[in-house]
Amino acid sequence: MSDLVEIRWHGRGGQGAKTAALLLADVAFKTGKYVQGFPEYGPERMGAPITAYNRISSEEIRVHSNIYDPDYVVVVDSGLLDTVDVTEGIKEDGAIIINTSKSSSEIKAKLPNFKGRIYRINARKVSEECLGKYFPNTPMLAAVVKVSGVMDKETFLLEMENSFMHKFSSKPEVIEGNMNALKMAFDEVK
Repeated sequence: MSDLVEIRWHGRGGQGAKTAALLLADVAFKTGKYVQGFPEYGPERMGAPITAYNRISSEEIRVHSNIYDPDYVVVVDSGLLDTVDVTEGIKEDGAIIINTSKSSSEIKAKLPNFKGRIYRINARKVSEECLGKYFPNTPMLAAVVKVSGVMDKETFLLEMENSFMHKFSSKPEVIEGNMNALKMAFDEVK
């Protein structure tokens, strides 16, 4: 599978990493891709570290396991850099997308052995500006789509709007805020 993209998400319970992984799978599926989106469960509780995964390909996916050598790693909570080896198994040419307000040099200091690309986005700023509350999963979802290129921006935004319209049909203000967060996140990834 030459175009298989594997993504591993690291977050804390309640931050929406699992939801974002499942949304990405749903949206990619609607564009005709073969997908997998699943969490890895342990003793889950609010605030505990969690892991979720995505596989996306234009060909049938026949492997059914956790992802050990991801192309991309999404870190929804930068505090996990102190407790979880988010670089474990990442491909040499892989990339990490981190929710942080810290500088590149501060992040690189926490990942001294990682030689791949590091992208940053302040998902707190985007979320609070667009949604009025801290929901990091929406900006992180847009960030991973931009960095990975699993689909083009316009297709992604259209499919996400359709998904939000279905999910939040009785709350149109939620749709607009989430769409604004997705759009802003595309511009905020550094």
